[in-house]
Amino acid sequence: MKKIGIVGAGTMGSGIAQVAAQHGHEVYLFDTKEAALEKAKASLAKIMARLVEKGKISEEQSKATQSRIKRGSDYVQFNNCGLVIEAIVENLEVKKSVFNSLENVVSNDCVLASNTSSLSIASIAGSCSHPERVVGIHFFNPAPLMPLVEIVPAVQTSDSVLKNAQTIIDSWKKVTVIAKDTPGFIVNRVARPFYGEAIRIYEEGIADMATIDWAMKEIGGFRMGPFELMDYIGNDINYTVTETVWKAFYYDPRYKPSFTQKRMMEAGYLGRKTGRGYYNYSEGATNPEPDKNEVVGEAIVWRILIMLINEAADALHLNIASAKDIDLAMTKGVNYPKGLLAWADEKGIQNVLDGLDKLYVAYHEERYRASVLLRQKAAYSKRFFE
Repeated sequence: MKKIGIVGAGTMGSGIAQVAAQHGHEVYLFDTKEAALEKAKASLAKIMARLVEKGKISEEQSKATQSRIKRGSDYVQFNNCGLVIEAIVENLEVKKSVFNSLENVVSNDCVLASNTSSLSIASIAGSCSHPERVVGIHFFNPAPLMPLVEIVPAVQTSDSVLKNAQTIIDSWKKVTVIAKDTPGFIVNRVARPFYGEAIRIYEEGIADMATIDWAMKEIGGFRMGPFELMDYIGNDINYTVTETVWKAFYYDPRYKPSFTQKRMMEAGYLGRKTGRGYYNYSEGATNPEPDKNEVVGEAIVWRILIMLINEAADALHLNIASAKDIDLAMTKGVNYPKGLLAWADEKGIQNVLDGLDKLYVAYHEERYRASVLLRQKAAYSKRFFE
């Protein structure tokens, strides 16, 4: 895998290209839009200059990294790549079309990977004549900085392809976890309540956005509050992922999207990138101050935390990943202050279960049903990490 191919020169694709090039690979970065390729080139030059300025790399290393990336719009250039990673729009049919095109030019032993965050790897592989060489390799944005990469084998993926994919990404100094090919994999599945339950608390009038964000940061220890993070990610992207996971899980109420977020998206209030989201980012704008009521803050953190723990427990119950990988994914992929399953052990699994049951009794909604694994652990006084 001396030569790596990347399809898509957007933020994610160009970031993955940078990582591969910094670890000595020749990289071919493909995009149909010349403007995207030029933007990626200019962005990399700026990033490299900043790293040199900070003393993190030498001028020679900067030049070498940039020289290893070739850009173009010809699929034929993928013909001697050992690994090609697709990083384009989250549209299943478009991805299938790209993989079909790639199969016409790559070598028989080339590994084909998708950076999708929530779509079915099995479905993508199913469109290929050699589905056994298709695997999910999901980086987090920004790819050069975020340590976590989810490796997602489809039911068709061969053991050797899975092993080779994990080995190459490990060699790039990334933290890899293996996730079952289910909607959202680990992070985008388990993290849904961080946003969804925060919005629900806001919609019920329990607290405003600033107070919820304050509570999750100052009391919960999270780096960003849910509304700040949604504005940072983009409300269009966050809503689309939520809707995709909800539909993929046959409309399970646990993942039901919010009208609040949908209306923000429809209004064009997408967050930082548009200057307006849950907060106003225009120059001179005044945003609301949080109500720093410790009792309310503790209640907010507990409600969101037990929902997150419940989701992590259910992911473990359904063998989405190991307990170790689930906690690793949440700390390295979205910077949670603690692994959720370890957090459950610390708080007491029975306490978590009681909190969920209290919500279920109050609302009688399926979103608050406790995972059977929590009930089993509580019944036998077991922990996730013994």
